[in-house]
Amino acid sequence: MFKHRLRYLFILLLGVYSYINILFTEGDRLFGFTINPVLFFSILLFLVGLIWEGNRVIQHIVRFPRWSEKAHPLMIYFALSFIMVVGYSGFTSLALSKYFNDPTHLYLTFKLSLGFTFRVNLFLHSINAIFFFVNRYNQSQLLAEKFQKESAEAQFNALRSQINPHFLFNSFNVLSSLVHKDAATASKFIDQLSIVYRYVLNHEQNKIVPLKEELSFLESYVYLLKIRFQENLTIEINIPDALNNTQIAPATLQLLIENAIKHNVVSKSNPLNINIFSDDTHIIVQNSILRKEFKEESTNIGLANIRKRYEYLCGKDAIITNSNGVFKVKIPIINEL
Repeated sequence: MFKHRLRYLFILLLGVYSYINILFTEGDRLFGFTINPVLFFSILLFLVGLIWEGNRVIQHIVRFPRWSEKAHPLMIYFALSFIMVVGYSGFTSLALSKYFNDPTHLYLTFKLSLGFTFRVNLFLHSINAIFFFVNRYNQSQLLAEKFQKESAEAQFNALRSQINPHFLFNSFNVLSSLVHKDAATASKFIDQLSIVYRYVLNHEQNKIVPLKEELSFLESYVYLLKIRFQENLTIEINIPDALNNTQIAPATLQLLIENAIKHNVVSKSNPLNINIFSDDTHIIVQNSILRKEFKEESTNIGLANIRKRYEYLCGKDAIITNSNGVFKVKIPIINEL
């Protein structure tokens, strides 16, 4: 507080207030002699200025670690400032006794000066304590927000880099079988697989990508799945071109498709149907539900982190519903950040 850029204005206002207060309570009569009003106001203003600037110097000194480690900084401030105001009061009483050439009033003048300087100093330290704790609170809030942001960034990065390794292993198994049966399809399969992983690597550091790029990547990903599951898997994508320039977190749709395949039966007798479409505010991924009797091992980071991911990106939650044999995830449409 003592370093405030408007401190000289505050010193003047406090000096004026102190002068008016003393005149109103007739405190100037306690000196036992008459003081010129201009001189009296000048003395009060001078003392207020000395107290303020003295505290500013003390506050600068107490910043050193060897001071603050011993006790609370506010206690050190006040203890040192008390010694300071005693000195100021002694100096003022001596100066007045010399000025009026009357040492008989030295003790009374010292007590009155000490009472005034102590009250002003106590008032300033009360305000400074409020500033101190408000500043500490604001710093703790900023620190908490920083940690929260760093935590969200870490979770975001973990999800952004997550591609289920089982997908890669399954893709290699499919490729291994294709090489001996259909060389042309195997060659295209390799091309599409390279597109998928090139997309993941190129956007590894990106928080968002244009929806158009995500859908182009999804075509390659869906091709790989269709080679693997044939007619047992149906994926329909109906996203209007008007949304091409909106944004999406990279690989969000891929993760939702992967999640549907992981938890549901995909067979000739029970094909899995996945639909991707949109409304005015969300991109929607929904699939039929037929849970696997034996669940695949899961990292449990998928849906939960997708929700945190979008809360981090746009402050909106992904909406997840499970009813009437349909599992549905609604992803907020993100406009340019």
